[in-house]
Amino acid sequence: MLGVAEFRALGTGARVLVTEPELLSRARSAVERELAAIDQACSRFRDDSELSSLNRAAGHTVAVSPLLAEALAASLHAARMTGGAVDPTVGRALRMVGYDRDFSAMVSHGGRMQLVAVPVPGWRSVELDLAAGRVRIPAGVELDLGATAKALAADRAAAAAERAMGGGGVLVALGGDITVRGAPPQGGWQVLVAEDHAAPLDAPGQVISMTAGALATSSTTVRRWRQGKAWLHHILDPATGLPAHGRWRTATVAAATCVDANAAATASVVLGEAAVAWLEAHRLPARLVDRDGLVVTVTGWPTDRCP
Repeated sequence: MLGVAEFRALGTGARVLVTEPELLSRARSAVERELAAIDQACSRFRDDSELSSLNRAAGHTVAVSPLLAEALAASLHAARMTGGAVDPTVGRALRMVGYDRDFSAMVSHGGRMQLVAVPVPGWRSVELDLAAGRVRIPAGVELDLGATAKALAADRAAAAAERAMGGGGVLVALGGDITVRGAPPQGGWQVLVAEDHAAPLDAPGQVISMTAGALATSSTTVRRWRQGKAWLHHILDPATGLPAHGRWRTATVAAATCVDANAAATASVVLGEAAVAWLEAHRLPARLVDRDGLVVTVTGWPTDRCP
């Protein structure tokens, strides 16, 4: 029997599962501490967060905490890994398409919005001295770490829970980002791969078994809102600064870390058709769902018949 805790954090549903139920409270406490720290460091929606302070200081070199420096390094790693398909300098572009607050507070509007395609400044404009804990972004640039900070939180929280428990296995799920650590339950962790992370376990999708590593799902079907007659979503193409309109509506990727899995899943939505070759080149197992619901599996992902 597994121990399970569910709560809200980082604007999404959080779930902690442990193989030793008597250790659940330790695991949950460790996870909650990590998530609170990530929120304080990396939230774009809190005026008192470190990231908000950094964005306000654009044009100047500022000192940052080790945690924010780690999160910035993770975002730049994701940008390098994906050839810029995932880019932390999309902050202003996200604001311009209406994603300017925690998604739970988002409201669809009937008014028209004029969307203008403008490339984002680009991740190479971010100057990070990780050892010194200092960073500079150009004037006018706004960072958003949403594509990587939540995945980093899943990785850090699972590691913290494993340390706090001193034994057994743990799964941490933050929305579509999942990391497992320690000894898995017999048969592995059973995970439903679906477009909506909040879907019940008997919802359409595919159940896979995880024994190590991480899994991430990025989708254009969940965090979306209406402006006039247009539906917008949160995954932007850095080349245009607008919501990606490639072939895939959902991408799920397995990797050693959730940061890598999330970067690859988000990049797959941005890359569109080219994602298949990119995933194969990086040997990343993936499950892609196109706009018509057709499922395509890549690099050894088990096949299934229903999206």
